[in-house]
Amino acid sequence: MTTARPEPDDFDAFWRGLAERARAVAPNTAREPADETGAGVVRFTSVDGVRLGGWLTLPHGEITSAVIVAHGYGGRSALDPRWAPSGAAVLYPVARGMAELSLTDGIPSFSKEHVLHGIGSRETYVHGGCAADVWCAVSALQEVLETPLGASRGGLRLGFFGPSFGGGIGAMAVPWDERIDAASLYVPSFGAHADRLGVSCVGSGAAVAEWVAEHPDAWSVLDYFDAATSARRLRVPTIVAPAAEDQSVPPVGQRAVAATVPEAYRTVMPMTAGHRSYPQEEQEMAAFAQATRTLFAGTERGSLQSR
Repeated sequence: MTTARPEPDDFDAFWRGLAERARAVAPNTAREPADETGAGVVRFTSVDGVRLGGWLTLPHGEITSAVIVAHGYGGRSALDPRWAPSGAAVLYPVARGMAELSLTDGIPSFSKEHVLHGIGSRETYVHGGCAADVWCAVSALQEVLETPLGASRGGLRLGFFGPSFGGGIGAMAVPWDERIDAASLYVPSFGAHADRLGVSCVGSGAAVAEWVAEHPDAWSVLDYFDAATSARRLRVPTIVAPAAEDQSVPPVGQRAVAATVPEAYRTVMPMTAGHRSYPQEEQEMAAFAQATRTLFAGTERGSLQSR
């Protein structure tokens, strides 16, 4: 039994307004030389003038698609090329406040503090800024490549991959950016707050649960940042990989994100567990990565099926 809260009447208006603000931001990209691995740092501007960083990798030869690869709560310490098809230009942006390229004055980098930053208002809550960072990362990649992104707009096909924190933020961000053609969300966080905050966990949800218990007025903010509510607005092919067991991100929230993606766009690839190793992990992740690459390459027709 779920305890879903009603959507705010102006949910769509709020998110469209935030997306419009982000699209109006000039990314003002600055590129740094690539290292020995071929990855170069890209600096760019997001909403509120925050300067962020990300790593850019380019294929040898023709660029045939583009991918934004988000990260989990805690930032990014390494690049993971599994999610990009051959021929893809890949930007690995780091969200505001996160290590190591986007540490931001005034925003704590520790997940249990970051998740509460600005929670007093929907206009200041950090997750709104993090969603805006996704849209600004798309603008930055478009500027760097000097070509339009979004197959629906006549540009390069653009995919978004997000794990955990990045999956939840992606569920919030993707519906409002027509440049993104496909999404893949791995053990996504921030879904069905009313249910997930009632489940014991060791992740950022524990900090939010404690805060809400003492500040119930925070629901008026959190209701705008529920990944399951946003996922209901997705209109691009989306793979969701929810875990049956996960001590960091309660599975009830992951399942809610998967369930609310409209059936016509939804492929669900269940995982045995999240945020830990297990015997089937390599096999499950290999299949999920292959499906994601196929989706992002635009060759998924007939090969992916909702279940």
